[in-house]
Amino acid sequence: MLKKAGKDIPTKSGTKTNPKSQKEVPGQMLDKASKEIPTTSGTKSQIMMHLEKMVEESDIMHGAIRSVDMDEGVFRIAHSELIAKEDMQQLFEHEELGIDVIHTYIWYMYDTLMRGTELCNRFNFIAASRINTTFITKNPTSIMNELVDRFMVAGDNTTPSLYFLPFNSGNGGHWVLVAMDLSRLMVYYLDSLPGNWSKYPSMKKTVDAAILKFRSKKNYRNRKDITWVRVQCPQQNNSIDCGFFVLRFMRDIIALNRIDIPKMVWNNNLGFILILSDISFNLLLNHEYVLFS
Repeated sequence: MLKKAGKDIPTKSGTKTNPKSQKEVPGQMLDKASKEIPTTSGTKSQIMMHLEKMVEESDIMHGAIRSVDMDEGVFRIAHSELIAKEDMQQLFEHEELGIDVIHTYIWYMYDTLMRGTELCNRFNFIAASRINTTFITKNPTSIMNELVDRFMVAGDNTTPSLYFLPFNSGNGGHWVLVAMDLSRLMVYYLDSLPGNWSKYPSMKKTVDAAILKFRSKKNYRNRKDITWVRVQCPQQNNSIDCGFFVLRFMRDIIALNRIDIPKMVWNNNLGFILILSDISFNLLLNHEYVLFS
């Protein structure tokens, strides 16, 4: 079982236990998957009003919680994620996103874009609740081994594929996305704030060590050093949108089936609203719930 997310990750405000994208990409058919990037009709204000009305009238605002059952296909560890009132408030009050919301959206992407298609062989997810700055600081060797175990489960990794790690800095709760291609010894770093991986040296060291140990266990020859690439991606204009950006980065990469991330063309348009609608409609309409006593 995964831990209930967010216990040990600080936030910018310091008032919540959970830490906290904007870009639209033109719809494009996927090979074999035959799915388009979901679109949302209406203006931003119309969509927001509709979603807020749905939430206000739902049982979730009166003590209900949603249980999202994640099978092994998502993180290779079956578990349930709980979404409650405070998680919905993170979305509609435009607060920093916690791990529960991050994980739920990853499940949504897996279920709607990937399940039953070749994309499952192209994209993999690493649970944010297992690997973050706080845990690396406490026990870097254990975290490195956990990464290696995750790599080993997914196969030989001899063809280009990506492992997505939504990484929380632990320094005010900033989210970045680390995408690893083990076959080409490439690591892509996507950050909606200026700077690169040098801000998190322990993270880079742990990721590098895990990749090299994995290749050693598989008896793969290391033909070259690991190359890190700072992807030129859209930037946030406030102090709270990093989680939304990380979600949109993953969503666009998967929906367009792009392994060569630096060659993507990012485009702004309703990204924040798309994530709100994706999560809200699915949580409010499609999942079991229980009431707190």
